[in-house]
Amino acid sequence: MRTHYCGQVTEACDGQDVEVCGWVHRRRDHGGVIFIDLRDREGLVQVVFAPGERDSFALAEKVRSEFVLRVAGRVRRRPEGTVNANLPTGQIEIAATRLEILNSARTPPFSIDDENFDVNEDNRLRYRYLDLRRPQMQARMRLRSRVASTVRRFLDDNGFMEIETPILTKSTPEGARDYLVPSRTHPGSFFALPQSPQLFKQLLMMAGMDRYYQVVRCFRDEDLRADRQPEFTQLDIETSFLSEEQIITLMEQMIRELFNEVLGVQLPNPMPRMTHAEAVRRFGIDRPDLRIPLELVDVGDLMQGVEFKVFSAPAIDPHGRVAALRVPQGGDRLSRKEIDDYTKFVSIYGAKGLAYIKVNDRAAGRDGLQSPILKFLPDAAIEGILQRTGAGNSDLIFFGADKAKIVNESLAALRIKIGHDLGLVKQGWQPLWVVDFPMFEWDEGNQRWASLHHPFTRPQVQDVSELVADPGNAKSYAYDLVLNGTELGGGSIRIHNAEMQAEVLKLLGINDDEAQQKFGFLLEALQYGCPPHGGLAFGLDRLVMLMSGATSIREVIAFPKTQTAACLLTAAPSEVDDKQLRELGIQLRKVAVVAKTGA
Repeated sequence: MRTHYCGQVTEACDGQDVEVCGWVHRRRDHGGVIFIDLRDREGLVQVVFAPGERDSFALAEKVRSEFVLRVAGRVRRRPEGTVNANLPTGQIEIAATRLEILNSARTPPFSIDDENFDVNEDNRLRYRYLDLRRPQMQARMRLRSRVASTVRRFLDDNGFMEIETPILTKSTPEGARDYLVPSRTHPGSFFALPQSPQLFKQLLMMAGMDRYYQVVRCFRDEDLRADRQPEFTQLDIETSFLSEEQIITLMEQMIRELFNEVLGVQLPNPMPRMTHAEAVRRFGIDRPDLRIPLELVDVGDLMQGVEFKVFSAPAIDPHGRVAALRVPQGGDRLSRKEIDDYTKFVSIYGAKGLAYIKVNDRAAGRDGLQSPILKFLPDAAIEGILQRTGAGNSDLIFFGADKAKIVNESLAALRIKIGHDLGLVKQGWQPLWVVDFPMFEWDEGNQRWASLHHPFTRPQVQDVSELVADPGNAKSYAYDLVLNGTELGGGSIRIHNAEMQAEVLKLLGINDDEAQQKFGFLLEALQYGCPPHGGLAFGLDRLVMLMSGATSIREVIAFPKTQTAACLLTAAPSEVDDKQLRELGIQLRKVAVVAKTGA
């Protein structure tokens, strides 16, 4: 039906007869001449309807926004003074000779235009097919497609096979909640939608597939955030007979080539690395945004002997931490109200307060400082803090003192907020590999060890006895790739020994019977000659979000869910009829609604 896409009609087409199809982006009637900007996925082209072409001009008078048209005409250069340098097609226009209205359109609930676009997100999701027509959204979907094809090509060229794994699988609720699917043919039993293909890709390594990948849909029934959805897409990868170093090097090469080919961006070669312990110590978090030049500094040893219990108690607690965060020129740039606002902000993360010292005159010692906590601190502690933080005139030092987890989370969040509030975030891309994760973390609520990554991650020990003797200090062969403070992907070398895998499950509080029930197929497979293997998974949605400059993964998913995991477009989830429920052996329990009274 067409010879060209709208966005491909450029100066090279000058003098040619073309046919284009698309949607009416704008229509302008200039007193006898009608201009229509016709839009398709490749861009816009201006079409001119002159009164001399009676039939097409008469039809053009009836055209309105979002009508679907087919236009034939001759390409010509725009008159002097009417060129649009912001458009690839801005040098030319199509002088229409024939117009066909392929379909009319109701007036859209919002403008299909990126200029001054300000539409409620619920409305965008309700009419997502219209929202996706916008040039910005079209560009994001093109970028997503290009990212997927680029990484596929890289993996194909490096000997990986794309293999699909099951969507209906077994429930192993060790992480987030599973989405459950009732089985009609096995009454009372349920499938689960996969949170990841983790066990299947390990089984593929045991099957000798050697190098596997999959662009795979995953499902997690969890609370949502800007970078989470109930269904999301992973680039899932697994390899055999490669070390941690070799996997990191290969994946790093893939990401560098992706950014270079798609964005024309040169990422560092090699990318920097940092241990988990160093990342938490310096930034309070295992996914630090290195664009923000602020760091946490430990000062607990300086506080152990002070009378101020707020500092001394966590300083002598083996599970506590006292840390400082210096904000250069913060004393001049932050008002008392803003400091109070930051105190409220860190309370979200469990912090009971936010002590500070304002440095007015470094050379004057105690007299050059301003803070309500100075009276509690001896001169030696004050001088030690100033030296260790490198504080100078007009700087502001914030303090966190509590359990290490609370201090880390609150100061890490404060560091990011201050960095953005004060415009300290540097431009560009800052990738980072975080390595040597702890094998376990202590779950206070359940009073047991929990996997920091997952139960199939290999510990950095020579034999099982070392792990059992000191699980709290065991490190793992786990690695995450972080970009500008966002975790792009994570992975590990896997346990390929049945005895080690069984012992790890025991340390996690999973007894032999439960292990057989949940993971018996894996434990059995490990006994039939399992190769050393490892891999990782990249969050494709997060990757495209960062590369496109979007602030939420909903912006780069064609049909996303809301914060409550609902689809406003299709009104899902929805009720089903009684016949379907009877076939599945399911009876709904009615929830009693208690009317509120004034009593």
